[in-house]
Amino acid sequence: MTGDRADRDRADRADPADRADPADRDRDPAGRARSARPRDGLGRPLPREATGPAGSAGAVERVPDDLVLPPLESLAEAQRLLDAGRPFHAHEVLEGTWKAAPEHERDLWQGLAQLAVGLTHRARGNPVGAARLLQRGATRVAGYGSEPPYGIDVAGLVEAARRIAAEPAVDGEPPRTLRLRVKSPPT
Repeated sequence: MTGDRADRDRADRADPADRADPADRDRDPAGRARSARPRDGLGRPLPREATGPAGSAGAVERVPDDLVLPPLESLAEAQRLLDAGRPFHAHEVLEGTWKAAPEHERDLWQGLAQLAVGLTHRARGNPVGAARLLQRGATRVAGYGSEPPYGIDVAGLVEAARRIAAEPAVDGEPPRTLRLRVKSPPT
């Protein structure tokens, strides 16, 4: 039996009392699944009792699930989070902007979010996943190189992401960062 099939068969035979009740999941007012569990600086779930930024298990303030910031605010907040070693949370900020962006900017914001989650994978010790996401994000962002919007350093970002993707990972290295902007956009 293949691994996937064996896993499904074990799950089918498991005692139903041992399975999590879907009704126990955190949900928003519309009934969509939302995780209210605290997370660490790299976005990993922590025990429910580790609440707030001062939580004993390293909990940090979460980015609200429904956060949508205007582009310049999104870039500033994502940069603050990257600089603080919280690339997962920067990804959450950029993802909100991506989902609300006009069609002609969606690849840009998706690429920026992929760069941040690539840094997250690297910091979590997954260099293969990190390299794939950094390369994929760099390719998306590169498409905006001829007219970089919002003062984004497209060329510098693409070069840095590809360089990090190619570097061997070092156990225990701190989260890496990227510089999203080089200058203020024209007004």
